This record gives sequence, structure tokens and C-alpha cells, in this order.
Amino acid sequence: MPPRTSQDAEPAETPAAPRPALRVAVLADSDTRWKWGALTARRLTAEAAEAGPDARPVEVSGLLLRGRATPTPRQLAEVGEVGIDAGRVREVTAVEFLHTVRDEGFDLVVLALVGGGVQAMLHGIAALNLPRRPVVVTGYVGVVYEKLADGLLLRHGADVVLANSAHDAERFRAVYEGVGADASAVTEAALPFLGGAPYSPEEGRDTVVFAAQPSVPASRADRTYLLRRLVEHARLHPRREVLLKLRSKPGEHTTHIEELPYQRLAQRLPGGLPPNFRLVYGHMGEVLDRTDLLVTVSSTAALESLHRRIPTAILTDLGVRETLGNHHFVGSGLLTSWDRLDGGTRPRPDAEWVAGQGVAADGSYGTAYDTARAKVTALLGGCQLPPLAPYYTPATAPGYLPGILGRHHLAPDGTPLPGAAAPQEPGRVRGAVRETVRNAARGAYRHGVQRVAPVIRRMGDL
Repeated sequence: MPPRTSQDAEPAETPAAPRPALRVAVLADSDTRWKWGALTARRLTAEAAEAGPDARPVEVSGLLLRGRATPTPRQLAEVGEVGIDAGRVREVTAVEFLHTVRDEGFDLVVLALVGGGVQAMLHGIAALNLPRRPVVVTGYVGVVYEKLADGLLLRHGADVVLANSAHDAERFRAVYEGVGADASAVTEAALPFLGGAPYSPEEGRDTVVFAAQPSVPASRADRTYLLRRLVEHARLHPRREVLLKLRSKPGEHTTHIEELPYQRLAQRLPGGLPPNFRLVYGHMGEVLDRTDLLVTVSSTAALESLHRRIPTAILTDLGVRETLGNHHFVGSGLLTSWDRLDGGTRPRPDAEWVAGQGVAADGSYGTAYDTARAKVTALLGGCQLPPLAPYYTPATAPGYLPGILGRHHLAPDGTPLPGAAAPQEPGRVRGAVRETVRNAARGAYRHGVQRVAPVIRRMGDL
């Protein structure tokens, strides 16, 4: 048999072309919403990124909506690992974000914003009239204890409205159906940042952590009371480490305005602070690693703590009130007071209540996003998506919607208002000058809303 030549050889298989990247945009307006949005994007796209040989690369763009609560680099770093390099996150205005959506062809957009911001972006994206629009996902960063109807209707129109628990999913659907709106977007999931090792006591460790909130309670008297009781608890138990976990440093803003930072109140506390009392910052998960009892008024940190089976207490000292948010924990078995905690009481959570709150302390957290992930995957792989159809329109809410859109420099039809988007200036020098002016204006704006405005409001209360 004659030798086989190269012409007789079987043709080599042509390697399969790499799958196009799944392009995702996360738009957030505060540090905690950035954490929620970035981690939600990761959980929703995990299947595409981990599909073995058929894995589809996932490219996530981090965008921060410019405003009073835009997180600082320190806050971004403190959020913890979210899978997106903080150096690749940039600030945008609402109109700049819409231009980015128009020009960069995202497949998925996660709106981690307050309700009004979500509504504005839904109308703005709809007004782009894209040949193929992105799938739009939104939700809540934590416990939903106020403005339920208002917040939900402002989020209506997204393809997926995530609920953090079975309890929330039921409430969300009831609101939408109650006003005659489509409730099919409501999808049960869980908070995306739950995790960490289950609680395990350590010999010689005894740490109590109070999780502070920026705006709950709001008054100086109430915040001073809580701080004083925390310090007294430290004095009563000198061998116990007592930590005040803070969300931000003075001058920084988070999801809610903090006009009376605990740091400043602590400086004025008579008698000073005991040696076993400390103020701490950092990633909540790392603080919980060394926590033996978490105390709070109504912080979402309570759900993180319960997920890890850490003893958790919800304070009733200031009452059980809707304005405090601790009414959400009625039936949880966690409601107690400083007097009882000082005496050694440790609340026991009600198992049925915990099961309905998306805490997933039973080990089911690994599948909590399966339904949401399947829904997003189906939307991404389906045919042309229908136009976005929010409940609020110029016809259904003519006295409400224009103001919401106007705050983001959008007209009632979702298009940018005249002058909202300055034309791109040519030349590096002019561009640099423009950015310098923007930074100066941004700094002045933040100084006004974070420093000057709170002082004026407090003076008005005198």
C-alpha cells in the first residue's frame, strides 16, 4: 500500500468559535445597592459562566449613578468581594447611562436603585427604541418595611422583580394584582450576600456587635440612648468585647442619610468609652465571623446573622414601630430589650418565621436563585423581548411620573430633556478641563447635601 500523503489526511477539525460574551451592566446609587446589584448579577449569570466547555464569558460593567449617596472608593473597597474590580467602576448621570445602554449593547441590566431611579431608567430604556433591548432586573437590597406599594409600583415594568423571600414574593404579587398590574415579573430569590460559616462558639471569645443604621432611629435623643445603653452594657460586662459596627464615616453617605453619626455622639458621651468598647468598620461578613450576639433595631444584618445561626436580638427599647422597621420582626422571637440583654437573655428565633424570610439557614441557600436564573436565561435566549411597560405612564400618573423622570433630566416620554447631555468635546485638554470642572461641581454638591443641608435642617428644628 502506498504511503499516505498529506493530501490523503483527514482534515483537522476546525475549533469552535468562542461564544460571545454575556454583557451585563449594574447601575447602583449607593454602597449597599452596589453590593446587592453586583452580587445579584453574579448569581444570575453563574450558569453561563460555569457551563464547562460551553461556558459563556460574562463581562460586567459597574456604573454608579451620580448623586448624594454615590459611594467613595473606600466604601467600594469595604463592600467586599463582588467580582468586579473597583477600579473599573465609573460614575454616570442617568442620561449618560442611557447612552451607554444604547451604544454598548448590553444583554442584561441590573438596576440597583431607589424606586424613582428604577422607574426613570425603565422609561429611559423604553424610549431608546432599541432593536434588541436588554433584559432588565431589579429588586430590594434588604428588608422591605416601608413604602411597599410606592416602591413596588415604581419598580413595575422590569422583566424580573426579585423578592428576597417567600413572604416578600407574596406581598409583591398582592400589590401588583391589587392595582390590576401584571405580577408575572415577581420572582422569589434571596439576599445575594448571605454566606459565611455557621456560628461556632469559641472558648474565651465573647463578642456583642451592635449593627448601626444610618437613619434608624433618626433623632439625636434616640441615637444617644442606644449608644449609652451599648456603652453601659460594655461596662456591665468588662470581659466582653462590645463593638459598634458603623456603615460609613462622617461625611460619607450610604443608602440613607446619616445626619447624626454615632462617631460624633460617642465623642460627647459623658465618662468616655470603656476599654472593651470599640467602633469598627469593614465588611459585615468579616465582623460576623467573630460575633457571638448581634443586636440591632432593624438592620438587614440581622438576616445575615440568622443565616449563619448567630444569636440575634431586635431591640424594642424605642417601641415596635413602622418608622423603626422592627415591626417586620413581629413573630420572629427576636424582639427584646437592653434590660433583658444586660441580664443574659438570648432570644431564640421562631423556625417558621425564619423559613419564610429567605434566611435559608436550613442549607437551601444554594438553590435560592435557581428560579430567577432560569427566568433570566429564558429571556436572554428567547425571541424579541416585548417593549417595557411600566405601570406608571403619562396617562395613568400624569401628576406623579413627570416629576420622577424630571429629577433624572428626562422628559415625560423618557427622552433626555434639552441640555441634559452636553455634546462630547473634542481634544484631550478640553476633555480634561471638562472633567476637572465636573469633579469640582460634584464635590460642591456633595458638600452641600452631606454637610450644609443637615446643619440647616437641625437649626430649623431648634
